[in-house]
Amino acid sequence: MTADDSYARLDDDDYPAYTMGRAAEMLGTTQGFLRAIGEARLITPLRSEGGHRRYSGYQLRIAARARELVDQGTPIEAACRIIVLEDQLEEAQRINAEYRRAAQEADPPAAA
Repeated sequence: MTADDSYARLDDDDYPAYTMGRAAEMLGTTQGFLRAIGEARLITPLRSEGGHRRYSGYQLRIAARARELVDQGTPIEAACRIIVLEDQLEEAQRINAEYRRAAQEADPPAAA
């Protein structure tokens, strides 16, 4: 692997580039908070060969949303459930939009 390949991975949203300490620092939270949302199965960090948790950029965005809800007074378990439901809704809306586009392409409106 070349240095260019290594740097390109940092742009990969799913690459587990951040240690637990760095992730907590970036989010302005504690490592305990990250462990708690992991225990609630909101995110599942990958583990290094030494067993240390590693987080991706995508996981950090999810953790930031959880922190936002918790900071507003939402219990952590409820915050995790809200985020899962928000994600499911977004996916359902994306699928519906795809079905609408496919239906319009299959049956274009009649010319006036």
